[in-house]
Amino acid sequence: MALPQIVDVFLHVDKHLEQIINSYGTGTYLVLFAIVFCETGLVFLPFLPGDSLLFAAGAFAARGSLNLMAVLGLLMVAAILGDSVNYSIGTLLGPKLHAKGKLPFIKKKHLDQTADFYERYGPKTLIIARFVPIVRTFAPFVAGVGSMKYGRFMTFNVVGAVAWALVCVLGGYFVGNIPFVKKHFEIVILAIIFISILPGVIGFLRERSRLRAQAAEAK
Repeated sequence: MALPQIVDVFLHVDKHLEQIINSYGTGTYLVLFAIVFCETGLVFLPFLPGDSLLFAAGAFAARGSLNLMAVLGLLMVAAILGDSVNYSIGTLLGPKLHAKGKLPFIKKKHLDQTADFYERYGPKTLIIARFVPIVRTFAPFVAGVGSMKYGRFMTFNVVGAVAWALVCVLGGYFVGNIPFVKKHFEIVILAIIFISILPGVIGFLRERSRLRAQAAEAK
C-alpha cells in the first residue's frame, strides 16, 4: 500500500468504513476483526488503522449501523488474539534476532523505540502501547523476544485490549456523531493520532535532554 493510500485510509476511515458497511453488511464485523487482528498480530503491518478505526466503528454503532456490544466484543477478542500471535512470533524469531541483530521487513528503530518503552514502564508497556501507533504492534513481539512469562503477558494483554476497545469505541459512540466531529472527522482523527504519539514524543525529548545533560557534565 502506497503512502498516499495509507494517509487517505487514516484520515477518511469513516468514509471507507461506511463503504464497507454498505457493501458487506454483517460481514463488516469480520472485516473489523481481521484489520485489528492483523494490526496487532502481524509485526510487519503496523501501518493499519487502529485507534481511528475503533473510534469510527463506535460512531457507526451510535447511528445504528453496527451493534455496539458486537463491535466491543469482537474487537477485544481480535486485539487479545492478535497480541498473542505476535508474542508467539517474537518467541520463535527471538533467537534469530539476537544472533543477527535484525530481521527482514522489521525496522530496527521500531524495535528500539518499543524496547525504550519497556525500559521505562516494564510490562505495563503492553497496556500503554495499546494507545500508541507502531509501538502497539511491536510491544507483544518484543515481549516474546524478551521471553516474558506467558501468564504475565496474557494478564497485561487482556487488560490492555479491554481498555483500548472501551476507550476508543465508546469515545466514538458518544462523541463521533456530534455535528462538528462528524463534519470535521479528519481533524478529529489527526487529534487522536497526535494524542497517541504524544507520549513517545515526550519520551524522546526527555531522553535527548538527559543525554545533553550527561554530555555537558562530561565536558
